[in-house]
Amino acid sequence: MEQQKIDLFIATNTKFFDSSKMPVIIDRLRQMDDSKWLQINTIAYKDPTNMLIISFLGGALGIDRFILGDTGIGIGKLLTGGGCGIWALVDLFMIQDAARNKNWELLQMHLY
Repeated sequence: MEQQKIDLFIATNTKFFDSSKMPVIIDRLRQMDDSKWLQINTIAYKDPTNMLIISFLGGALGIDRFILGDTGIGIGKLLTGGGCGIWALVDLFMIQDAARNKNWELLQMHLY
């Protein structure tokens, strides 16, 4: 793939991924065929900052986990009131990493 496209992808999507994964992403984008460019750019990534806000406002109800696609954890948080608030508090610190990991999994499905 052309370097300009790689630079554009990195510039627009850096906040969605862990910085330690960026060299791997760049390497895979270089090896990728240009025909997948549109497919890669149409992926709807979860914004870690938005997930933090959602977790703060509705974490006790499991809304943050439902949005990420973790239905089982979302149901568990919903039924226990966020683990009596403890689970919701812990998720405030972990939800951004969870969003970045989900984005990484989503990108991997399209890159490989």
